[in-house]
Amino acid sequence: MKKEAGAALRVENVSRVYHVGSRDVHALRDVNLSVTAGTVVALRGRSGSGKTTLLNCIGGLDRPTSGQVWVNGRDVAQLSEAERVQLRRRQIGFVFQSHTLLPAYSAWENVELMLRLAGTPRRERPARVREVLTLVGLTKWMEHRTYELSGGQQQRAAIARAIAPRPALILADEPTGELDTAAGQQILRLLRRIVDRDGATVLIATHDLAVDAFADEVVYLQDGRVVNKLL
Repeated sequence: MKKEAGAALRVENVSRVYHVGSRDVHALRDVNLSVTAGTVVALRGRSGSGKTTLLNCIGGLDRPTSGQVWVNGRDVAQLSEAERVQLRRRQIGFVFQSHTLLPAYSAWENVELMLRLAGTPRRERPARVREVLTLVGLTKWMEHRTYELSGGQQQRAAIARAIAPRPALILADEPTGELDTAAGQQILRLLRRIVDRDGATVLIATHDLAVDAFADEVVYLQDGRVVNKLL
């Protein structure tokens, strides 16, 4: 069942400045963004435009220099480190370009570990692991180690791990960047299906023009600012 419509994510006047030697690098400049629950938003821009920095600020991996980030009504920047860890484990799913799966673990074990970290009761874990691995099409490969999976299969396992705790928000950073066209399309269809089926909200930072066809909205970043189009 889909969640009620509303803003799953709000970014208000967010700036991020890094101090590099004697100079300041403005990665984000007064970014404003509102993302409706149950939608896919593509965040596009060239390398260095601020896409990853914005995802990190939204996900609590980094703190804005100024401004506020609201995820499901909570100001991420004001949370303690322990609170941000719990937010990431239970309410935000991460999918990275390099899948970051644990290579010594099977697909099943990678997903089950995420449920343990999220505090899911032990008796509930096996059914949920099987459910999400089946959803992403890895029923036959549940016991395979990461190195035994293709690139597309590894990314699908990473998505299964991200969605296992039923997060309200999924942040995907270049999820198709290391895949061929066919595998990339499979990943995009899968993310779209998760949104349509479960009402999750997905923000995809990408160079991939193919993402636009799967998105409800496309937001452009250039030099750390939101712009109407890329120049």
